[in-house]
Amino acid sequence: MAMVACTSLRTLQFKPNNLSPLFFPPNGKIFPNGVLRVCRTGCGRFSMFIKTAPLVKNGVLSFHGTDALVGVPDNVVMTPCSDSSAFLGATSTESSSRHVFRLGVIEDARLLSLFRFKIWWMIPRVGNSGKDIPVETQMLLLEANKEPNSEKPDENTAYVLFLPILDGDFRSSLQGNSSNELEVCVETGDSTRIASESPKAVFVNYGNNPFELIKESMKILQKYTGTFSLRETKQMPGMLDWFGWCTWDAFYQDVNPQGIKDGLKSLSEGGTPARFLIIDDGWQDTTNEFQKEGEPFVEGTQFGARLMSIRENKKFRKEANDDSSNIPHSLKDFVSDIKRTFGLKYVYVWHALMGYWGGLHPNAPGTKKYNPTLKFPLQSTGNLAHRRDIAMDRMEEYGVGTVDPDRIFEFYDDLHSYLVSQEVDGVKVDVQNILETVATGSGGRVSLTRHFQQSLEKSISNNFQDNGIICCMAQNTDSVYSSKTNAITRASDDYYPKNPTTQTLHIAAVAYNSLFFGEVFVPDWDMFYSLHDAAEFHAVARAVGGCGVYVSDKPGKHDFEILKRLVLPDGSVMRAKYPGRPSRDCLFVDPVMDGKSLMKIWNLNKLSGVLAVFNCQGAGTWPGLENSAQTNGLELSGEISPADIEFLTEISPESFDGDFAVFSFKSGSLSRVSMHGKLNVTLKTLQCDVFTVSPIKSYHQEIQFAPLGLINMYNSGGATNSVEGIDDLSRNRIRIGGRGEGVFGAYSSLEPKFCYVNMKEVEFEFSLENHFLTVNVPTGTSSWEIAVHY
Repeated sequence: MAMVACTSLRTLQFKPNNLSPLFFPPNGKIFPNGVLRVCRTGCGRFSMFIKTAPLVKNGVLSFHGTDALVGVPDNVVMTPCSDSSAFLGATSTESSSRHVFRLGVIEDARLLSLFRFKIWWMIPRVGNSGKDIPVETQMLLLEANKEPNSEKPDENTAYVLFLPILDGDFRSSLQGNSSNELEVCVETGDSTRIASESPKAVFVNYGNNPFELIKESMKILQKYTGTFSLRETKQMPGMLDWFGWCTWDAFYQDVNPQGIKDGLKSLSEGGTPARFLIIDDGWQDTTNEFQKEGEPFVEGTQFGARLMSIRENKKFRKEANDDSSNIPHSLKDFVSDIKRTFGLKYVYVWHALMGYWGGLHPNAPGTKKYNPTLKFPLQSTGNLAHRRDIAMDRMEEYGVGTVDPDRIFEFYDDLHSYLVSQEVDGVKVDVQNILETVATGSGGRVSLTRHFQQSLEKSISNNFQDNGIICCMAQNTDSVYSSKTNAITRASDDYYPKNPTTQTLHIAAVAYNSLFFGEVFVPDWDMFYSLHDAAEFHAVARAVGGCGVYVSDKPGKHDFEILKRLVLPDGSVMRAKYPGRPSRDCLFVDPVMDGKSLMKIWNLNKLSGVLAVFNCQGAGTWPGLENSAQTNGLELSGEISPADIEFLTEISPESFDGDFAVFSFKSGSLSRVSMHGKLNVTLKTLQCDVFTVSPIKSYHQEIQFAPLGLINMYNSGGATNSVEGIDDLSRNRIRIGGRGEGVFGAYSSLEPKFCYVNMKEVEFEFSLENHFLTVNVPTGTSSWEIAVHY
């Protein structure tokens, strides 16, 4: 049995169910530092959980008797925050721009770290003690065991969350050492910004539901800091609900107008029209002194290019003396043409946070007004502890034309207002973490990042009324805790279609990273190829991810069978409600390299849950770990349950007492399963399945019914938005509202007499063996009302 800090382990002795109700005073307080909370658990049961302020005593940090850290040094300070949370920090005898403080020992604990393995990107790592916590950890979740409860096994486990945050000029990250001590590294990124203490470097909280714990913690931090906002408070860009196409893996920097038209045309003709386009890197007016025309290309030199102006390059703008027919007169001419021709609703373009990879050209007429200065980035010790990045290496060598902070809003506003004049609807802003490396002399990484983020968000708000921005390469807490309006951020390293060892890593990384990022943003899963060995693997992940759905197919290279399981004929997608995250039993296992664990990702729709299962084993290896993956693949078996989906009470408050209809997309089978019932799943490497989980409810006393939605779609439940029983004198009816075309499926305890779609009788099939009802929704139907007559 795993325990947090087994030395001097304490367990919860308080048993609420054994106490008389008269024991509880009216205000709910039962101890000086404790509050009894009565709430529903993720599986819908009521639970009683003690919220107590953390305590440091005799070198032990504990939460109501459950130890989180032992051997806490005397220079560690704790500041209470809420009834269950506190800030941890430390003091030093010397002032510096960087400190590493020991916080205490973690041993024999199951833990999950989310850490930056290179300057731009974060991945998960599981372990059992302090030494397993990597440098640059930005979220740490520990599993702590309480006193066993055989009646409610889900309540035997509590969780301790550590979030390194921003404390004044200091940015914090966690790490472990060889003595199993948890350490916090605090740094300003500016040698002139020094201090001898960081008293609020880490936020720590405790709870019995990990998803509620993370959400509650981020709410507390948002209220305390006032520097960022939560996802649910932000304006969602409209492109999230439409199918998109990105030009990057289709063309890379060779993107051109004719190629874009070809790609849009082939997607439209295949029945999955793109309504959202990202024109990625390659459209801007740049110059590159490190990559001479006519000379052989040297990998990495592309990152030395600098921006010459805010306008488009000659591929997208015809010169005065150019009479060629394949070059548009301007970017506006091109964008308006493709919107009109292909029914595009949103066109975004790419740019770097500093304009381009190498920043702005210091002396170009089009950029001089922004007073750019050539700076040579300096990476932190934490970044250098992991994998180096070729883009960063080249930028360190070539320098970055850094925009004067006093002119940065002017730069963004000029750029974005110009793009609006060209009928562009939004931007993908990349290379954002560069700020932490150029902060010396500019007030430090925290204040510089906040200033740039505020300027960027103000420009977006001024120019793009739909909050049209996707953030990218922004996976540091400097940016996360400075985001007030930006609603979307990339949650993984790039999609690499030519690298077979990264496909499984991509899916797992986004799911785990979404635990953290998902509270502040809609995590973006990046593009993928629909015609690829791992295409369905990626497609199912997007279906359950609650994210934007877009591909980067080369023109004419599409798998429309896969795309039509994601995209409706009108180009819309059926996006799930929340960011897709790992199921609770996946939190402390390694679904990529332990050789036994399947990856399960859950989400909700309006009327149903959705659970995707992936075999990520045997294809790739996490960066920094030895290669123990089986290159020939691995077949694994596991179990799924409705209880794997959190917050099912949101769609059916009474569902925890009833059964669920569970539909497997892969097998096409329908099962009736109780809340904690199990179904077996067997998958080979890079195989997946997706399950729709719909609560079975009673209608007209004798009919039990559960809509599954359009079962020809990966996220079938995303198609349905209403269900109700209708009584009349002649017969009982159930009416379901939804959208899309294909095959509607449902669990029905009785065979219907008739089925109607939009008041027209249609054929249906019914299996008495498993009570599976299917109704054909005619081609060309956009929205529908299905009436099932009994």
